[in-house]
Amino acid sequence: MKTWAATVAHAEAGTRLDRWLAGGLSDLSRTRLRALIEGGQVRVGGHAVKAAHRLRAGERVEVLIPPPPLETMAPEAIPLRIVLEDEDVLVVDKPAGMVTHPGAGQRTGTLAAAALAHAPGIAGVGGPRRPGIVHRLDKGTSGLIVLAKTQRAYDALTSQLERRSVTRRYLCLVHGAVRSASGVIDAPLARDPRSRIRMAVARAGTGKRAVTRYTVLEGFPGVSFLECRLETGRTHQIRVHLASLGHPLLGDETYGRRRAAPVSDPELARLIRELDGVALHAAGLAFIHPGSGAPVELLSPLPDRMERLLSRLRHRSP
Repeated sequence: MKTWAATVAHAEAGTRLDRWLAGGLSDLSRTRLRALIEGGQVRVGGHAVKAAHRLRAGERVEVLIPPPPLETMAPEAIPLRIVLEDEDVLVVDKPAGMVTHPGAGQRTGTLAAAALAHAPGIAGVGGPRRPGIVHRLDKGTSGLIVLAKTQRAYDALTSQLERRSVTRRYLCLVHGAVRSASGVIDAPLARDPRSRIRMAVARAGTGKRAVTRYTVLEGFPGVSFLECRLETGRTHQIRVHLASLGHPLLGDETYGRRRAAPVSDPELARLIRELDGVALHAAGLAFIHPGSGAPVELLSPLPDRMERLLSRLRHRSP
């Protein structure tokens, strides 16, 4: 157990406790600091307070810092398709069917466990069960995902996500003919009250704001090929937003079972069943490198599972 203490300066008066601690204890993640505050291990003037407590000049802040929890995730030597790697970041082209990090439904075979085996130093960065994970991709989604290899890189990348300065471009195939050549879906999302595993468009004034921009790249009888760009990164955002317009993704059993028209082409139906997920691919990723400060822009080609679908759509008889 370590102890850290400091006194609030006059210029720091009025600052929220959690933000003030982030500056004084920069070696601890924001997640860890929040846990310490909520656990009563941060005291101001001898009393436990909330993260939003506004500090006053002259107040003494004491923090008890227990040893970090032991890493319980077992590294797994799973091959990774690495797009970029240096001392700060690891960018992987994730296949559909791989879970990003352990959850209630799957404990092994995750990207996080594979990254831990590939780069053991990533342990503890961002959290013991999500080492290095800056953002996530659904199990059924393929494409580019960035992991941080150091706490400094993690904090910088998560800050970019919060400022919405990370660019994420997706390609997808959806049911139906999307009428508008382009559009913006600005609809808040929240947990579906009828299902713990689903998200849903929330009532106005509730949920978290979610914004998706889309462009129609190609149209086929009963199917559209879209490019989507995220302004926010909510769980299942693209899937829920497009389904709310009546255009669920091909292969999406969670959001498309009731809204998707039956596929009459047997070959197309077979290719959809073989997607091993949904017809969604994270094809573009751009961010500012947390070490060099240089812009990074990466692309991932459309995977075979979706190329086969496009080929069938382009060449089938009308």
